[in-house]
Amino acid sequence: MKTLRIILWGGVLVFAGLLGWLTFQVTQSKEQIAEAPFGVPFQLVDQTGKPITEQAFRGKPTALFFGFTHCPEICPTTLFELNGWLEKVDPDGTRLQAYFVTVDPERDTPELLNNYISNVTKRVIGIAGPPEKVAEVIKGFRVYAKKIPLDEKDPNGDYTMDHTASVFLLDAEGRFKGTISYGENPDVAVQKLENLKNG
Repeated sequence: MKTLRIILWGGVLVFAGLLGWLTFQVTQSKEQIAEAPFGVPFQLVDQTGKPITEQAFRGKPTALFFGFTHCPEICPTTLFELNGWLEKVDPDGTRLQAYFVTVDPERDTPELLNNYISNVTKRVIGIAGPPEKVAEVIKGFRVYAKKIPLDEKDPNGDYTMDHTASVFLLDAEGRFKGTISYGENPDVAVQKLENLKNG
């Protein structure tokens, strides 16, 4: 009986030690993620065709949105609302920046992105590039994007894109600071951008 008790207590101590070690590892990983820039390195082009990398998301806090030009509602609404929030929070455009990364690089050329975005706002810069490189960015920024055929009987025909609709908020070091959800209360969205600007 005494031997069994010793074995049980030994097992409890080993389990407690293992649990403590796992907790430490998880905490360390979370801290490293919080301190590291969000996303992955990339080499794409902006809406004017100039090369752009992840370094564009450094130096100023960034509002980052993933969408596409054939989007019927979410993307134009988000662009319009984001423009209004930026005008309110940072009227002269010196404290915050914003980017729109296409999730449909097969159709969204830089020229098409430029026309699409500039019709709504001058505060947001479009990002495009080869499909395989854009796919790496989408995955690296943990964005959901999926091609949905408009006609199930014609999978290679016209399509739309199902995608993450949130605006990602990054600090001046490129670290993840939160999101603005699609349909977010405008006052809450403005406050989040104020916090980002002043953070």
